[in-house]
Amino acid sequence: MTDSIIRLSQEKHDELLVMEPETRTRTARPPLYKVILLNDDYTPIDFVVLVLKQFFHKAHEEAIRITLDVHNRGSGTCGVFTRDVAETKIDLVTLAARKSEHPLQCVMEKE
Repeated sequence: MTDSIIRLSQEKHDELLVMEPETRTRTARPPLYKVILLNDDYTPIDFVVLVLKQFFHKAHEEAIRITLDVHNRGSGTCGVFTRDVAETKIDLVTLAARKSEHPLQCVMEKE
């Protein structure tokens, strides 16, 4: 009886080796987008730091570094996200800026 089980197992093993490999579908990773704050001459630096901490969960030191990039270089990257998350972050920043009567602009750029 053991021999027949071993033979059956060997036959099944050989059958599996002969079968064509299953077609595997791979899900592509979604494209990512950089969310970028743009410099203007009117939005206070303190507000930009607050936005980075509140909406992008940046530590105080990193928020200051990004704010200085915005001020000195004209723009600063807040983070990299999927499209939906990036759009939501931009909407939140824009809404907060308008409520505070600041012209701060936030855009996204495909990475």
